[in-house]
Amino acid sequence: MGKNIVEKIIEKHLISGTMKSGKEIAITIDQTLTQDSTGTMAYLQYEAMGVPRVKTKRSVAYVDHNMLQAGFENADDHKYIQTVASKHGVYFSRPGNGICHQVNLERFDRPGWTLLGSDSHTPTAGGIGMLAIGAGGLDVAVAMAGGPYYLTMPRVCRVVLKGKLNPWVTAKDVILEILRQLSVKGGVGKVLEYAGDGVSTLTVPERATITNMGTELGATTSIFPSDEMTRAFMRAQNREDEWIEICADYDAQYDEEIEIDLSTLEPLIAKPHSPDNVDSVKNVGPIKVDQVAIGSCTNSSYLDLMRVAKILKGKTVHPDVSLVISPGSKQVYTMLAKNGALADMVDAGARVLECACGPCIGMGQAPATDAVSIRTFNRNFYGRSGTVSAKVYLASPEVAVATALTGVLTDPRILGEYPEIDMPDTFVVNDNSVISPAEHAEDVEVVRGPNIKPFPINEELKDKVSGTVLLKMEDNITTDHIMPSNAKLLPYRSNIPYLSDYCLTPVDKGFPARAKEAGGGFLVAGHNYGQGSSREHAALVPLYLGIKGVIAKSFARIHKSNLINSGILPLVFVNEDDYNTIDRDDYIVIEDAVNQIKQGDTLIVKNITKDIEFKVKLEVSPRLKNVILAGGLLNYTKKNA
Repeated sequence: MGKNIVEKIIEKHLISGTMKSGKEIAITIDQTLTQDSTGTMAYLQYEAMGVPRVKTKRSVAYVDHNMLQAGFENADDHKYIQTVASKHGVYFSRPGNGICHQVNLERFDRPGWTLLGSDSHTPTAGGIGMLAIGAGGLDVAVAMAGGPYYLTMPRVCRVVLKGKLNPWVTAKDVILEILRQLSVKGGVGKVLEYAGDGVSTLTVPERATITNMGTELGATTSIFPSDEMTRAFMRAQNREDEWIEICADYDAQYDEEIEIDLSTLEPLIAKPHSPDNVDSVKNVGPIKVDQVAIGSCTNSSYLDLMRVAKILKGKTVHPDVSLVISPGSKQVYTMLAKNGALADMVDAGARVLECACGPCIGMGQAPATDAVSIRTFNRNFYGRSGTVSAKVYLASPEVAVATALTGVLTDPRILGEYPEIDMPDTFVVNDNSVISPAEHAEDVEVVRGPNIKPFPINEELKDKVSGTVLLKMEDNITTDHIMPSNAKLLPYRSNIPYLSDYCLTPVDKGFPARAKEAGGGFLVAGHNYGQGSSREHAALVPLYLGIKGVIAKSFARIHKSNLINSGILPLVFVNEDDYNTIDRDDYIVIEDAVNQIKQGDTLIVKNITKDIEFKVKLEVSPRLKNVILAGGLLNYTKKNA
């Protein structure tokens, strides 16, 4: 029986376990990726392991998130990351070199390799045929230290792309259509593997747009074949020697399959406040728009921005619209500057930002009160833009630039002839903003600013786990709810005590004070708790506040892992109706917790306030049970070093 692409790569990297969906496996990691929002904590955790030099084939540290330097905090963190990277064998991408996923695609991603990144959009690299997975910083730190990455063997969903996209319909519309069909929970426990004759019509940057937003499905990752289109991209990046062909065998087996006829798609848009709230641009209609933002790791490639520049050339942005554009990398920015496209953008009235995540993570360019913002980004969660009252829509660069010119949401097909942009035969390659690690670690002093505080470490699980239900929440609570990540808070990513005053405040402003007064307790939630970013701060800050467990109807994959890594119990209702029996301030107890966990997957929770009890499941592998019993992954790793 033949193998699919996912099975082929996992088989070559498999350390333990069997490749049966639902079973825990361990794989070796070839590359790691960190960025400055999550990286500071990841390197603090790496240092705590005492491993002198990283053991991956290549690890790269990026600065692309915390770019606004209104105070010393961000600059201090950047200096810490640069020095700790140099000392321990990690390449450092300087501020301004670009967004981690765009730069990694250009310069470091390799077909057939594995990549673990402390950023949820690490699957972008699947566009080049890499098995790329987003994870918490501690998982990445363990991988840098030479440890395997453990995951549940995913189901593989074959996505057959038929035909070819019509003019003005884009890769962004492909993934929006898949989100419309599957929802933000539809990819949980799965890898989406793309196939079909439509694949050969998509360039690597277009494929990367699709795999990037596969994250919003809750998928483990997404992947395309590595074919002649991949080879052409890598040749243009002067990396053809790193190319290998990877495709599924003709008789490969899949767990499920969906089919998308590219020729039937039209320009789509995700409405507030979820990436799967998708409709056609035509149906949504000509709503008035105040802001347009083009960029992010989803749509900031050379091809994307060249097309935007061609559409803008000789025209003027509507006077009621603020248009901002963020090139994805120094390479993209340089090429736009050299060929005159940058001048066309500026001449039309666009504001060009530096090569960074920027508005996508609420780092600047927050919309006005009650404003409508059209963005080419991957997420439009409530409040993520920095303005709670704003309505954020997600669309392609073509829809975005058409809207910027007219002042209302516009189907770009009205603009006439589609500006075709060819893949360059050669990209401008200059890696002078990537700093190689020091040859002699003893020559490097790691610089730590005063904003870097120790991170919380849990203790071994006690026999009796008890506390108050501090908060009860609905479905689809995101990591932006749990630990907001706006421009005011991002500079404090290495200061957990400071961040604790903002934990879950988008849900309940009184939560931090209540948690501190109670000395910790439990959280209760609906489905898909913790969707969104890989930021482990959404587990570390609750740990600092004394959270002992989260009882939910279901969890998002990365956040569940981060809770386990912190030693916080991720518990799932056996009977979802029991959710309705719990209220905030109920006092609950898990008696004989250690033995219950050792003996099975089902635990009894007693609600002392209501004098009732209910069952929950701890749906983890035997190894992860030991991680929880040890009080988290760091304790477990030290214990089993």
